[in-house]
Amino acid sequence: MKKMIAAFDGLKYSTAAKEYTISLAKQTNLHVVGAFLDDPTYTSYKIYDLIAKEGVSEAKLKELEAKDKAIRANAATDFENACREATLEYSIHHDKHIAIHDLKHESIYADLLLIDAKETLTHYPEALPTRFIRDLLSDVQCPVILVPSKYTPIQKVVLLYDGEPSSVFAIKMFSYLLPQLKYLNTEVITVNPIGTNLHLPENKLMKEFMKRHYPDAKYTVLEGFAEYEVVKYLARMQDHPLVVLGAYRRGAVSRWFRESMADVLMKELQLPLFVAHHK
Repeated sequence: MKKMIAAFDGLKYSTAAKEYTISLAKQTNLHVVGAFLDDPTYTSYKIYDLIAKEGVSEAKLKELEAKDKAIRANAATDFENACREATLEYSIHHDKHIAIHDLKHESIYADLLLIDAKETLTHYPEALPTRFIRDLLSDVQCPVILVPSKYTPIQKVVLLYDGEPSSVFAIKMFSYLLPQLKYLNTEVITVNPIGTNLHLPENKLMKEFMKRHYPDAKYTVLEGFAEYEVVKYLARMQDHPLVVLGAYRRGAVSRWFRESMADVLMKELQLPLFVAHHK
């Protein structure tokens, strides 16, 4: 039985992440760890909420701390009840240190991590990809599923393939970790530069590999700039796909000049993404 972490900000509890977790765990017989990131440096209130006529109010601080504690406890209870109702094997962790450090550490001991793509662990909303998600993806120690803020049952799997080892590695990890999903309608998408052929990179080897994992997969080869063509193609898709991709990890300087495909998809489309690094 494989172990999947479902990570939550208990103060802004993602019901979509809960629903994706329950759905995937029921289909694939995963042990689920609900990791609630109870970072003591992050609260629902701001410093000026504590100001009274006499200055900082200790009574107000205790009141707001108790409120946050109750909100976090209710979120964990809701997730636990959902796991029980679905008859899943599960554990609950309350990580009480710096959230990003705790989550990266937990990922060392997990097969898979699921989190809402909009998580910030701050007071403020941010444009996608958020700083928290960028930081997580740059150094996470297991594959990650990023989910949108609205749950939609997964009806199809899209495998992004560019001929690089990282894209093949992501397909392998997806096949190993979520084998039941290989029975969904599956499509491999490749984008070649304009004016080149319409064959898959390493066509013979890739199809030989795919025959053992996804024998009924459909192949689509597009022409143009990958980040543009993939978004345009996926936006027209009527099914509700989960997209599998690799190659998030790049050096900081590289990321200044070119976004990851994962960044682009998070910005442009509300789809679940399976991201795996090839290290």
